[in-house]
Amino acid sequence: MGSFSMSLPANWEEYLKRLADDHDIDISKVISGLCEWAFSVSESKRQFEVWLDKAYPPKGEAEDKAATEGEEASEAEEEAGDEEEEELHEDRLH
Repeated sequence: MGSFSMSLPANWEEYLKRLADDHDIDISKVISGLCEWAFSVSESKRQFEVWLDKAYPPKGEAEDKAATEGEEASEAEEEAGDEEEEELHEDRLH
């Protein structure tokens, strides 16, 4: 397996380093063991994937969602403008 670097939140990094030191092993072995343990059951894998998709949608879905939200915002702005314009016309008539 290749190596890569990653950053961890400070509290998790401190915790995992302490575990590695307590067991006199490298932190990468602790992280590897954690992943193996967490994903050894297919249901755990699936739960993680569901969480990940909700927290950070896949690229295509995120782009589609952003486009949809942009369209909805534009429609809402247009409707608000139309209503405001109608109110102005009504005020002029009265």
